[in-house]
Amino acid sequence: MANASNLAAVELPRERLPVIDVSGLQAGQSAVRQRVAAQMRAACLDKGFFYVTGHGVAPTLIDAAVAEAKRFFALPLDSKMALRLENSWKRANRGYSPLRGQVLEKGTPADLKESFYIGIELPLDDPRVAAGKQNHGPNQWPDLPGFSQTLMAYFGEMMRVEHLLLRGLALSLDLDEHYFDAYYRDATATLRLLHYPPQPAAALPDEKGCGAHTDFGGITLLYQDDAGGLQVWDQDYGWVHMPPIPGTFVANLGDLIARWTNDRYRSTLHRVVNLSGRARYSLPFFFPGNPDYRIECLPTCKVPGVADRYAPVTVAEHLIERIRQSYG
Repeated sequence: MANASNLAAVELPRERLPVIDVSGLQAGQSAVRQRVAAQMRAACLDKGFFYVTGHGVAPTLIDAAVAEAKRFFALPLDSKMALRLENSWKRANRGYSPLRGQVLEKGTPADLKESFYIGIELPLDDPRVAAGKQNHGPNQWPDLPGFSQTLMAYFGEMMRVEHLLLRGLALSLDLDEHYFDAYYRDATATLRLLHYPPQPAAALPDEKGCGAHTDFGGITLLYQDDAGGLQVWDQDYGWVHMPPIPGTFVANLGDLIARWTNDRYRSTLHRVVNLSGRARYSLPFFFPGNPDYRIECLPTCKVPGVADRYAPVTVAEHLIERIRQSYG
């Protein structure tokens, strides 16, 4: 395989991978919630990546969502292209992006993946849609019975888990556990279905499923199948594998959380290299939060006598800034 050494990663011992049972965040005892928050704090100070168990999402729903993703990507290309992102309502950013339709790592070949974007379903007469707000509008749906119902049910469960994680995040930062409730309210979010073909035997230099990048928003929740391929940058080891662990989601912090915490918490580079020899499917759920919410350094992250690293911005302003930095 061309340039294979650039795609290698280290296998860490399983005990080095943070696996956090978040069910304790719903416990009545404060001490139990604080124990979970302490685990989240350690992971967020390290790489900002951890596995989530105890999330309460039914395995049958996860399996059904993955099955719908596979069913969509098996459609003929012309059927998928009829739903391409460019056909989405104004700035809603919903629909299909074909293979090599995105470049996440500057100076490398386009990503070896195809994707389908789903957001919160909003009618055209919703005031936010009528105003042309970014990432607001109706979804584009394929003609597949049950597809939209299954994936919107999954979407709802991801929103529930996000709210739970935000409570844990607040406690981990010595804040009231409901500190982020207003940020969660009226939030935008994106569920992305992803299909990665196997890494080509004769790949171009630095060609891979998904180029190295950080996420722009808040907390990302990722389902990954058993093909593996997720790699995360570690200051000590370089690229390390985040292998699939059955029954878990991978959670990672985006740039918004790093900014909000004055870079106390980490938004870390990650990429996908599908060396499994077969198709890989994943379902990342991106949560930027309420676009109008004002982000400024959290009170527990300020350094006495030192200016905050970032000026206050709204969520929407932050996302536009990161998009411009990444894509020009």
